[in-house]
Amino acid sequence: MLSLNSVKKSKARKSSKRFSLGWGAGSKTAGRGTKGQKSRSGSHMPYAGFEGGQTPLYIRLPKRGFRNPFRTEYVPVGIGILNKFEEGSVVGPEQLLEIGAVRNASQLVKIVANGELTKKLTVKAHGFSQTSISKIKSLGGTVEEL
Repeated sequence: MLSLNSVKKSKARKSSKRFSLGWGAGSKTAGRGTKGQKSRSGSHMPYAGFEGGQTPLYIRLPKRGFRNPFRTEYVPVGIGILNKFEEGSVVGPEQLLEIGAVRNASQLVKIVANGELTKKLTVKAHGFSQTSISKIKSLGGTVEEL
């Protein structure tokens, strides 16, 4: 049962320091140290590679080569993977997606001459290497470029 004589006195709690409210609040520099860019209001470092005004490393290093922004990226698929399909079947990007040779159907697929083909197939893709075309046609298969 709770009564006034059983209530215990709580321990004293020290109030937290109230930052940036001047000397009276026991603060002065508000935990920022004294002087310098980081102690000023509104200060922030401009970006991740900022080196205090010194020329950043990524600008100091020499630049080499050229990357064509208009290059078409193909997903290479080896001709040996096509052996998973049945004889005489039509193989396109959707079928390659089903067996896990391509991550998504919207990717451009190029058939390359990696491995050996043993079945007659109709292969549809966005690109073919010359050797892969000759391997497919030598078995009586057909090649269709999308």
